[in-house]
Amino acid sequence: MLQFLVDTLLRASDLALIALGLSMVYGLVKFPNIAHVQYAMFGAYVTYAMHASGVPLVLAIAISCAVTGALTLGLHLLVFRRLLRAGPAIAMIGSLAVAMLVVAFMQGFAGSFPRMFNLPLTEPILIGEARVTATQLYFVGTTVVLLLLFAMLLFFTRTGRAMRALASNPALAAASGLNAEGITRGVAFASGAIAGLGGSMLALSTGAHINLGYDLLLPVFAAAILGGLGNPLGAVAGALLIAATETAVTNIDFGGLMGGDPLFMPVAYISAASFLILLVALLFKPYGLFDREVRRV
Repeated sequence: MLQFLVDTLLRASDLALIALGLSMVYGLVKFPNIAHVQYAMFGAYVTYAMHASGVPLVLAIAISCAVTGALTLGLHLLVFRRLLRAGPAIAMIGSLAVAMLVVAFMQGFAGSFPRMFNLPLTEPILIGEARVTATQLYFVGTTVVLLLLFAMLLFFTRTGRAMRALASNPALAAASGLNAEGITRGVAFASGAIAGLGGSMLALSTGAHINLGYDLLLPVFAAAILGGLGNPLGAVAGALLIAATETAVTNIDFGGLMGGDPLFMPVAYISAASFLILLVALLFKPYGLFDREVRRV
């Protein structure tokens, strides 16, 4: 049971930061940016390139966050802001094209083979009966600290109140003197930086590879939708639920439950399980499980 909880927390850490950034941007620009998960892949490669060239790992991750945030802001200013004039559907289609371009660029630049980080080998850390690596603990700790800082920013600072006001009622927020464009630019940069961080931390375990964004696409969007698009902290809760579902699918011995030989679900069913719970939730909660903020948007 303890290992199940640890595995769920680790998987939730993979998804939470990226889902948070996706929902942050949606709350302001009102379209689901399909390219967002590819920012995580881009950030993973930047971190790998910096670290392979001799830059200390922490500094490499910081540089990657800045570069990925700058890329996200640049795409917002040059591409998505213009596409949004034609409507959110056009912007979403454009984000798919941007995602394909990012993948094509990185594949041409870095190739198709995974790039593994040269990290020192360490003994797994025992937490009760559960095993976890130092890298995984670092990832989870970083995720928890950032989520706490974001919650404090969102609810206890003037910037956070401005973000929530702009997401709830853009016209009223603009009429009250808020700098809507400046806030949107800041959120675009921050969402890209967070995605770059999430991708970099994930790549420490899996390596930087061209399919990293594709692997995140379904569960990240499921988490964001489940939590209520436009509700960043709801996306984190959605990530926990999706992570618990995926972990259960691969850990429950269905044969043992029926008194037979061991029988586990194939890994290929992970995505199906995630979307099954998403579908069931949406049948009863069409705006997601935490829909109060979404209904106000």
